[in-house]
Amino acid sequence: MQARLQAQQAAFQQDLNQTGGPTLDERKSRLRLLRRLLLENREWLCERVAEDFGHRSHDETRLLEILPLLKSIDHALRHLHRWMRPRRRRAPWYLQPTRAEVRYQPKGVVGIIVPWNYPLLLALGPLVDALAAGNRAMIKMPEALPGVTRAVTELIERYFDPTVISVIAGDVKVAKAFAALPFDHLLFTGSTTVGRAVMAAAAPNLTPLTLELGGKSPAFVGARANLRETARTLAHTKGLNAGQTCVAPDYVLLPEHRLQAFLQYFAEAVADFWPDYQHNEDYSHIIHAQHRQRLLDLLTEAEAQGAEVHGKADLPADWQQNERLPVLAVTQVPDSAGLLQEEIFGPWLPIVTYRQPAEGIAFMRARPRPLALYYFGSDVRSREDVLCAVPSGGVAINQALVQLAHPQLPFGGTGASGMGAYHGFEGFQTFSHARSVVCSGSFNALRLLRPPYSGWLHERVRRWLVR
Repeated sequence: MQARLQAQQAAFQQDLNQTGGPTLDERKSRLRLLRRLLLENREWLCERVAEDFGHRSHDETRLLEILPLLKSIDHALRHLHRWMRPRRRRAPWYLQPTRAEVRYQPKGVVGIIVPWNYPLLLALGPLVDALAAGNRAMIKMPEALPGVTRAVTELIERYFDPTVISVIAGDVKVAKAFAALPFDHLLFTGSTTVGRAVMAAAAPNLTPLTLELGGKSPAFVGARANLRETARTLAHTKGLNAGQTCVAPDYVLLPEHRLQAFLQYFAEAVADFWPDYQHNEDYSHIIHAQHRQRLLDLLTEAEAQGAEVHGKADLPADWQQNERLPVLAVTQVPDSAGLLQEEIFGPWLPIVTYRQPAEGIAFMRARPRPLALYYFGSDVRSREDVLCAVPSGGVAINQALVQLAHPQLPFGGTGASGMGAYHGFEGFQTFSHARSVVCSGSFNALRLLRPPYSGWLHERVRRWLVR
């Protein structure tokens, strides 16, 4: 790994020496090559993802990974010439005559650590922004997906020079060594716990970090929400990839008097979307047996503490042994249960009721800042009360997940859900150094402030400035 990094750093330095960094045409060429890679191999990539998961719908991979990547590339190609332009800044009168501007320089070599849940989107999405900013990149693929890792490695080697993009495979030991490399920027997507370890590994090199972490993303249902459509939206977005999505709704806050109607609509939606879920080609497997057991343990613990799992009685006798776990609503969950303390990352949806909106807001504020916040309802005042009171990485109103798919909106967390953001222009900024450039004329007012400081002219200028 160290040798690959050094080769990329040497190639980047050569770029700086020759042209000051990759030109607009070079950056666009690399983005178009990445686009071609995706279009020419999309079905093969979908097959590799499905094989590593045991099963995942090709349509989910196309819609949730390939499509957003293509749109991000198209957006960057369309706007990159404007992003790269120096941005003028007005100079104060006492610095005149002066020209001031900000120039965005590529940082160098970017490291990208990829999780298993959306391996294409979360490997190549940051790569789009890194390439647009003129960087080179090394990608650490997830150990849990050997087939996807081999496919991405083979394609990157086929389409790109290794001094531009390089792919690393390996276990946790390799990932730790990767995080400790002296990158010019490191992006990690994964859990908060592992994020802390990545931050510690990067600290000796003072490597700039972007951490895309998780958390418990709440869905607040207002009193005037369209309950049927809300239930269907939450069922759909919770069931995508069997809930193994970092911005999936993690729990619902619901007016107490609307609980029974919501549960009915939710059960109908799940039955409509994934009938016979154990054999449904549109529904994904849980990634592996250990994660499935973790999810089952969370449910068992909640039930032992008095929670009610709705629809469990209608499940097949062997449902716990199946690679597919059903989308289930859970009520009366104690606050101390793991379902309300840990990020679930699966198809369980706890529902917490409130009598007054202030109760629901207080419940969210008592928890670490989430990666996403969802509000359902038409009451503008209620909506703004929630948005102002509960900080989060991103927000969607009367929808879920869409904020991640928007190519012009930054994606990132806050507090325990992460730091920094990427996508679109904000991604270009993340992987660029904003360099201040000031060009002064032959004369400016600062000459009047040179020593000695005892003169009458200096005293008058000082009084004029400091007032």
